[in-house]
Amino acid sequence: MTKKVLIIVENLPVPFDSRVWKEATSLRDNGYDVTVVCPRGKGYTKNYEELEGIRVYRHPAPSEGDGPVGYVWEYACALFWEALYAAWIYCRHGFDVLQGCNPPDDIFLVALPFKLLGVKYIFDHHDANPELYFSKYGRRGFFYRTQVWLERMTYRCADVVIATNDSYKRLALTRGEKAPEDVFVVRNGPDLDIFKAVAPNPSLKHGKPYLVGYVGNMSIQEGLEILLDVALYLKNQGRDDIHFTCVGGGPGLAGLRKMVEENDLKGTVNFTGRISDEQLLEILSTADVCVNPDKPCEMNDISTMIKIMEYMALGKPIVQFDSTEGRLSAQESSLYSSRDNRVQDFVANILWLLDNPDKRKRMGEFGRRRIETELAWQYSVPNLLAAYERAFADKTRGRESLRPSAHRR
Repeated sequence: MTKKVLIIVENLPVPFDSRVWKEATSLRDNGYDVTVVCPRGKGYTKNYEELEGIRVYRHPAPSEGDGPVGYVWEYACALFWEALYAAWIYCRHGFDVLQGCNPPDDIFLVALPFKLLGVKYIFDHHDANPELYFSKYGRRGFFYRTQVWLERMTYRCADVVIATNDSYKRLALTRGEKAPEDVFVVRNGPDLDIFKAVAPNPSLKHGKPYLVGYVGNMSIQEGLEILLDVALYLKNQGRDDIHFTCVGGGPGLAGLRKMVEENDLKGTVNFTGRISDEQLLEILSTADVCVNPDKPCEMNDISTMIKIMEYMALGKPIVQFDSTEGRLSAQESSLYSSRDNRVQDFVANILWLLDNPDKRKRMGEFGRRRIETELAWQYSVPNLLAAYERAFADKTRGRESLRPSAHRR
């Protein structure tokens, strides 16, 4: 019997969401029939297409929320379309397991009616939403308590939890009160068949000897304002030999570009916006140092950032703030800056790496080996499959329990 899966992801379209796409293709490669529901956007505007044997349905999406009211409207619209599409897909194609990828933690509401029909729910935990909300707004009022409640209900609804790291696994075991056998760590490592270094392009250094690279979302908790303070500090110290290129989009991009103009940093920092994967790889392959300025907070301490894995895959030395999961991932491929003396310590670590090319090379090689031998996506696939085997085993047991016993036939 073909095992049918529906994956719902709310915040990014597929295949732009690389983690979800890797999950979908890995399941397909192992005999699963996979359908994905996601929003339109980021260059993916077709309502429906079949990509490499995977059905992808994309629903309308409002503009990205910026503030609690904006997020409520964004999530309410998405929830409506997800429920509508899920019902239609169930009638047309059927599915045995529904996987909900947060944020937000409301996709369990789509799953609830299907659980009555025997469908199992897998919660793919990308972000710790209570911590994410607090990192953005610094408040624990009504909206924060709502995030806590939604997370609790998501855990209760989930038959299986996929966690991106051990910190998130601990959340599932403690806050979620899930049994250890129902929680699986599936790290978001890069696919080395796709994400690999290309030849450096010296013109991308903007006429400077050194290039510092960054890739990621442009929003509050990413700490890009700290990186701009770092660039301004270096400029004021007379270091005009370093250029910073930041790749990515998001709701904070316009404000960051405005800060560049206000601080007269146009010759030192540029924001590319969203660009092709080919351009991204060329920029990061050219960079001498890559950075993760995510500001120190509980959310960033327990989260694994895919940018760190990508820097390591390209053999780049890293500068970031000290954090539990950041240090666990990067180990000796990174320098770790103090949370207290943020700008000066971050500057000092960048300059030390630029002044020590041999050390840069050794750190980059260490990171690359770590990805190749432990953290690449291929090492996550067995746990992904184990999570699904667990869900389908529960489904099979549920069917068996509904059959009449031998002495009653």
